[in-house]
Amino acid sequence: MALRQTLTALMIPTIFWSSVPFRAIRMVLGYCTVWRHSAHPDAVNLCSIFSLLYPSLTKIAMLLARYYDGVELHRDAKIIYARFLTPHRVISTCRSSTGGLHDDLGYLYNHQSCEPSGHNLSAELHRLAVEQPDEYRTVIAQRYDLPSVGCATMGTAANMQTAAIVHETFRELEVVAVVTAGVETNAGRAGDPASYHEVAGQYEALHAPQSGTIVIMLLLNHELAPGTLVEAVTLVTEAKTATLQELNVPSCYADGLATGTGTDQVGLAARLGGIALRGAQKHTKLGELLAHVVQAALRQALARQNGLTPVGQCRTMALLRRLGATEAGLSAAICAYLNHDDAALLQRNLPVILNDPPTVAAVMALLHLRDQLRWGVLPHSCMPELFSTYAAQLAAAVSGRPPRSVAYQQTLANAPTSLAPAAMLDLIARAFALGFSEKWALSLE
Repeated sequence: MALRQTLTALMIPTIFWSSVPFRAIRMVLGYCTVWRHSAHPDAVNLCSIFSLLYPSLTKIAMLLARYYDGVELHRDAKIIYARFLTPHRVISTCRSSTGGLHDDLGYLYNHQSCEPSGHNLSAELHRLAVEQPDEYRTVIAQRYDLPSVGCATMGTAANMQTAAIVHETFRELEVVAVVTAGVETNAGRAGDPASYHEVAGQYEALHAPQSGTIVIMLLLNHELAPGTLVEAVTLVTEAKTATLQELNVPSCYADGLATGTGTDQVGLAARLGGIALRGAQKHTKLGELLAHVVQAALRQALARQNGLTPVGQCRTMALLRRLGATEAGLSAAICAYLNHDDAALLQRNLPVILNDPPTVAAVMALLHLRDQLRWGVLPHSCMPELFSTYAAQLAAAVSGRPPRSVAYQQTLANAPTSLAPAAMLDLIARAFALGFSEKWALSLE
């Protein structure tokens, strides 16, 4: 009967529908969508009829997955959102009043606010995001027909289609990570020079940052005590940083390895009910699961958004980027120590020479030694011996003549040594040139 009445109502001339405010219609369709998820037969049929008669009005977010009968994950154009089917406790970095710790939210979402390069929010949206985050949340929620309250908001320039979703279980525990990530232009190391100074709600620009953000959404099927949520966020941050270190992601603002980006965000939602868990540190199975899903999802997201993979990082230029090196600059520096013929040959084959795995390993060893010297693990008094020894290993890798390492070390011992990026690049260029000058020599005295 209900379906028959609905069909009769739908026979009203189209001109009537055009006189109804668009948002009101979408609101009705939104309720239909929620009803449809209940799997009621009339609901499914009703949504199908709406789709046929009014396709422009029935744009419904794609249901990606449902987990532990407590949350649905949807994607709609430039947004991914978690819709809670049962109450969840949420902790998030959302800048609006729904950020922090809440037990009364219905949604947690991540949205793309702009393109990664050469594109920014409109002046008005940027003002709202900075000065009136509650109003900004309302604008974004209305754009996707979500409630303007009860949502925790996160944003990025990353494409929502590159989001990685990883799901793991252990006995009664179930954990889901949804991650977007871009680090090419905004990766940084904790303690790098700042971009802003905030005073009384106003921001003073110190230098302009770039786009790039890691956004992590986590969904858990078990209640966590409030303090345990904080513990979980700490562990998730460690997992993120460990992944960036393993990939040798460089800081874009100094010459160290990145620990994150300048705009990273996290939202963690744990279903309420039962005895709350009080441990999420590394010794717990929950901590292990959290780390696993974050690391796996972050690696996938970086591969999709930036093409950043372990294999892709096995390149000399990927390692030297944090010292400010460019391929053209390094080529010129090496060629300055070669004769004309060798320089021409090197330039024609530079990528192959730079990306030879033993050569990459030798460059990596030199950079690691530099880090250990900078951090005070190795004494500076050992710098000349360390750099000449390991630069000789680089020369031997390039030449393919390991027995010549001692002779290379004696030659490179005269090179100036310093932790400054320019000095380090010069030492590496000398080692490349020394090795390449002998690579094809028929005889050596």
